[in-house]
Amino acid sequence: MNKYYWIVTYGCQMNVHESEKIAGILRSCGYTEGTCQEKADIIVFNTCCIRENAENHAYGNIGALKKLKKQRRDLIIAVGGCMTQQVGAAEKLKKKFPFVDIVFGTHNLSSFGQMIEKKLSTKKTIVDIWDKESAVDHEDISYRTSYPNAWVNIMYGCNNFCSYCIVPYVRGRERSRDSEDIIKEVNTLLDSGYKEITLLGQNVNSYGNDRGECTFPQLLQKICSRKEKFRLRFMTSNPKDFGEELVRVIAENEQICNLVHLPVQAGSDRILKLMNRKYTAKEYLEKVEMLRKYVPDCQLTTDIMVGFPTETEEDFQQTLSLVKEANFSTAFTFVYSKRSGTVAATMDGQISEEIKKDRIMRLVDLVNQQTRRLSATYEGRTIEILCEDFDDKRGQYLGRDEYGRMGYFQADRNLIGEFVKIKIDKTSGVSLEGTLAE
Repeated sequence: MNKYYWIVTYGCQMNVHESEKIAGILRSCGYTEGTCQEKADIIVFNTCCIRENAENHAYGNIGALKKLKKQRRDLIIAVGGCMTQQVGAAEKLKKKFPFVDIVFGTHNLSSFGQMIEKKLSTKKTIVDIWDKESAVDHEDISYRTSYPNAWVNIMYGCNNFCSYCIVPYVRGRERSRDSEDIIKEVNTLLDSGYKEITLLGQNVNSYGNDRGECTFPQLLQKICSRKEKFRLRFMTSNPKDFGEELVRVIAENEQICNLVHLPVQAGSDRILKLMNRKYTAKEYLEKVEMLRKYVPDCQLTTDIMVGFPTETEEDFQQTLSLVKEANFSTAFTFVYSKRSGTVAATMDGQISEEIKKDRIMRLVDLVNQQTRRLSATYEGRTIEILCEDFDDKRGQYLGRDEYGRMGYFQADRNLIGEFVKIKIDKTSGVSLEGTLAE
């Protein structure tokens, strides 16, 4: 009799990749992916606690399963991810949702299969959270679901302790993987037909600092020694560690996409200092200028936060000014969310929700203007995209160019996993629509 799993994922690409690892473990335990949550034999929540909304959303969805659990006593409900690594979070989950069967952390993910076996044999609730000092970095056990794209962790944890961020407290200090293990994993993926690899880390620029055997630019150079056609991306970079050596490697290797994600967070030096970002707005813009000097056609994306404690209208205007000067192709915008255990959570001068809402709307409007203006330059051009999927609703194939712009087109055959050229007929926001070029 088949056993089915269902995974609910919150957060960024790192969590999406972690869910692939969870899926790999579940498949090794005899489960296959189900078609809906209601018919699953095990439901796993891979949570995120970076922002309050994601955490609240997770709690709401876990609570909604109480009725289903009453109807199906044999259903296993498991909760893991960053949220469970917070101090006291496991106890809170157990008390608030006594019907949850397994609570596990990020540092012992590779033991998840044994937890399932223990649950099935003992029928008892399993709570197994390791502290960050005991972290074990799991090898690649993923069941990959994103062909022709693949994500590869190159490091775990973070040493930066930005005052608003909980990552170092739940993920631990920086731990770089062995470069040869990373290269082996990348080569295996390329040999298997994957065409785009994204290297993941909280701050990829500091890769290797704890090992001394290979820097991040050197790692990129080694991966690019394979000269066949593929794309290489990376995220995320901290501007304080973004240097000329890395920019030169990007310029010299055509496999590395000319799109850099460089989170600025704010344009006010006063706020950047309070955030403990360790760079000024001027220094950030100098790095942008350096990048565009070596890679003239490079595009830039970023993260921007509004409503940080004590942020004034003048501070916010400085952020808008930086957005205009940097001319981002797009930006991920956020409202500051107080995270218990961080320095910022204890700061005076917390900003009202009304002011936050007003500022985020103005910021989003500016970013959207820039995005639409850049998208308009695509009309009439022929671009290369990597075909990723087929959209049943639109009846079109889709894929991204090296700058991350999504292009839709029609084709008579399956082109997923192939590089194709399309002529852009019209644009809408960050999306492009075109015709397959001859």
